[in-house]
Amino acid sequence: MSLNLVSPGVKVREVDLTIGNITGANEQVGAIAGPFAQGPVGVPQLIESEQDLLKTFGQPGINTTSTMASDYWLSASSYLSYGGVLRVVRADDPNMKNATEGTAVKIKSYEDYNDNQANPTTWTVAARNPGSWANKLKVCAIDGRADQIIAIGDAVGPNLVGMGVSQSLVGRTIIGEGTTTEATGFLRGVVTGISSVGGVKHIEVKVTDKVTDNDDGTFTSTPVEYAEGSINSFVSTKDLRFINLNGAQTPVGNISGIQTSGDLAYVKDWYNEQTLGLTNSKVYWKSIAERPSTSEFASKRSSRNDEIHYVVVDDDGSITGTSGNIIEKHLNLSKAKDGVISPSQNIYYRDYIANVSQYIFAGAQPEDSKTAETGVTQTNGGLGYTRTGKGNWTTNAQGVTYAGVGATHYTLENGLDYNGKENNFEVSLSGIIGGYNTFKNVAEYDINFLIMGPSAASSDETSAKARKLIAIAEERKDCIACISPHRDDVVGITDSDTQTDNIIEFFDPLPSSSYAVFDSGYKYMYDRFKNEFKYVPLNADIAGLMARTSIDQFSWFSPAGAARGSINGAIKLAYNPSKAQRDAIYPKRINPVIASPGAGIILFGDKTGLGYASAFDRINVRRLFLTIESTIERAARDQLFEFNDIITRSSFLNVVDPYLRDVKAKRGITDYVVICDETNNTPDIIDSNQFRADIFVKPNRSINFIGLSFVATRTGVSFEEVVGNV
Repeated sequence: MSLNLVSPGVKVREVDLTIGNITGANEQVGAIAGPFAQGPVGVPQLIESEQDLLKTFGQPGINTTSTMASDYWLSASSYLSYGGVLRVVRADDPNMKNATEGTAVKIKSYEDYNDNQANPTTWTVAARNPGSWANKLKVCAIDGRADQIIAIGDAVGPNLVGMGVSQSLVGRTIIGEGTTTEATGFLRGVVTGISSVGGVKHIEVKVTDKVTDNDDGTFTSTPVEYAEGSINSFVSTKDLRFINLNGAQTPVGNISGIQTSGDLAYVKDWYNEQTLGLTNSKVYWKSIAERPSTSEFASKRSSRNDEIHYVVVDDDGSITGTSGNIIEKHLNLSKAKDGVISPSQNIYYRDYIANVSQYIFAGAQPEDSKTAETGVTQTNGGLGYTRTGKGNWTTNAQGVTYAGVGATHYTLENGLDYNGKENNFEVSLSGIIGGYNTFKNVAEYDINFLIMGPSAASSDETSAKARKLIAIAEERKDCIACISPHRDDVVGITDSDTQTDNIIEFFDPLPSSSYAVFDSGYKYMYDRFKNEFKYVPLNADIAGLMARTSIDQFSWFSPAGAARGSINGAIKLAYNPSKAQRDAIYPKRINPVIASPGAGIILFGDKTGLGYASAFDRINVRRLFLTIESTIERAARDQLFEFNDIITRSSFLNVVDPYLRDVKAKRGITDYVVICDETNNTPDIIDSNQFRADIFVKPNRSINFIGLSFVATRTGVSFEEVVGNV
């Protein structure tokens, strides 16, 4: 055998001495592609349970009359019920959109986000993946844009946002821990917002620094962090003064439209007043997290106000079933692009949410913050101030005062499903095939079963889908494609002879392959999401039976019959073939599923899709070879780049021989021989950098046909006389 390898590797050859040649593969992970309601698009996800399926891909399209979304979901769920794991691909559609705040966008997956959307400018928040599932999802954010709310008078007057404010500290007594301190100088801040409540004008103030008069014409400014009820807060019992850009201080009462100076109407803590802005309930931010301020990372780099909190809320209950349910919290993140809390823990808000969130991506800096004033710096003898810029959130922390957005909330909208519509899951055949194509690369994904799921719109398209799965399995040579007939050939037809003819007509043109398994139809099962019963194809169940057989026993046992072939979740069958009908379909490579009295609904055949008599026309033999080939191939990899000498060959034999002996003991094979010596590793083979091992096995065969002869004899006749003569 010429290996014809261009790069180092192992080539597996299968020799079927019962008929001819064919090639081999592996076991236990299913694979399916379909139009799911949510989840990453085009990237296989490993799903271990129905709970995982629900968490990653959502409910099966309950707001649609389409059967397609639920059929794929129920097929996936059916397979998982047998104990296997599943790689699931959500099929793509060019018209799908993510629900967003901002310009509509399509982000298919985390990989797509990193490649194409990591620095967005047109959207602020986007759903994690496309679809209408996230429409009405609410994202709430808050930072330290303000510290206090100060009531200063009537609602008529100038826009004060961006003006500095100051308040004398002289004469204030701050009670500390057993001590009393007389404060001097003044506290300074900046107006970051303005509103009117009940005719009273409110300003939102951010504390920036404390200024000390040095009594020599100079002043010392010290940045401070606000603390409620401390010296680093404004109080209602002192005059408040506004500072213009020239450093002039103006009492409140001297600004047109604002009431006279004196004690302020009241001063409140800003953060304590902020809510999530939910539709049906009032939830205060203070009940969720401590106020955001400046992270330790930013503080060490002379930066300020970088912290921000995000929460994701199921505002209307459409995702979790509970209105106002907080489904994610992302707290104490940083606006600093280089923000970290350890070398391995990135807290930059975009990156952190991208890496952690199940529901959203964070995008561009909110528009409201781009015009916000971030603080003041000392000028004009300490009284005046200079605005410090807009505090771009995408800059590294180095002397930056980050702009604030305050308490804000976004309701995501404009998410679209297949065909650019809400709650539409009718995917094109090309979209489905595109999903299955992700499994073509053997090196990238380990799979054992390609699960067809529901049929396509027409019989021709269903046949094309089946051919594609068989082609992938043949190309990979490590898995089995599980195929059911077209739905309209079976479901809704009352005449079983017509069903028989339809099924034969569907499967007859399909390629001959030992890497395919054909079944006879559809089971009737309960859909708990729609509270109804429906017909679902059996191909996922057939894959599940093979997986369960591997788990409970070994892959080389047949998955059929009363012992191992019981179908989960089946109430009845759309097609329950009689003995005569089974006699018609079984020679056509179609495995009947039947309702057997006393045994339930069971798989009653174990043929592969191979079109001629061979050891490989049985599922157990095909799966035996898939198992031993993959196992021995891994052993062979250890010999790569070693010397082709007696030591290496002996090492290989010492691994393979005990393994095959074990397979024999476990009834997978009746006998074997391994040739790996100088007879097949000749000097020419060695000089061409090759290594040869010829492995001969006699597979065990499953019983498909049983003959019982009952013989009545005359009294007095010895059994020895008649045995062998009837």
